[in-house]
Amino acid sequence: MKTWSQTLLISVMVLALSGCSSAYYGAMEKVGIHKRDILVDRVDEARDSQADAQQEFKSALERLNELLQFDGGELEATYNALNDDYESSKAAADRVYDRIDAIDDVAQDLFDEWQDELDEYSNEGMRIESERSLRETERRYKSLLASMERAADTMPPVLEKLRDNVLYLKHNLNAAAIDAIRGEYRTLQSDISSLIEEMEQAINESDAFIKAMQEGRTE
Repeated sequence: MKTWSQTLLISVMVLALSGCSSAYYGAMEKVGIHKRDILVDRVDEARDSQADAQQEFKSALERLNELLQFDGGELEATYNALNDDYESSKAAADRVYDRIDAIDDVAQDLFDEWQDELDEYSNEGMRIESERSLRETERRYKSLLASMERAADTMPPVLEKLRDNVLYLKHNLNAAAIDAIRGEYRTLQSDISSLIEEMEQAINESDAFIKAMQEGRTE
């Protein structure tokens, strides 16, 4: 027999999957979870997905380096491992994009609601302070979003290079194939280093944004 909380959770999940944002927010607010809280949770999830992506791309680079050190024997297993790393990197990249979209959905809804509620104040001083807080939160959010998108944009070129290497090796599992991709390695290494650096910056901005929102400040 389902408890009330389990029933509510299932209802919330159904509403979320159906894309009915207003009903979803309404259900969450009934249990004390507001758009601000949802935004913080989604930024936290995006930060984790970026950290996962960092690790997946690092693993793919390490696997490719391991392959380039190959000096004889069976290449099939090493190729399969590299292919798995590529697929994992691609999946991690997809999750990052999904998380960014989810963040922006709730952020825009939050800011629209906040803007509308400014007209409900009777105390002008409170209204001015709330508007100042809104504008600063929007500014901080735009900076965070730009950082996340900048980091995300570094992933497709790396994935393309990884895919090229994987495809080439798939049909040329021999020492000559390894020699052919060796020249691409330094470029890929540089690209992944840049990706990791951009991801790290976005992760740091995510941490700062979460801290500011949780502390109820935007300075």
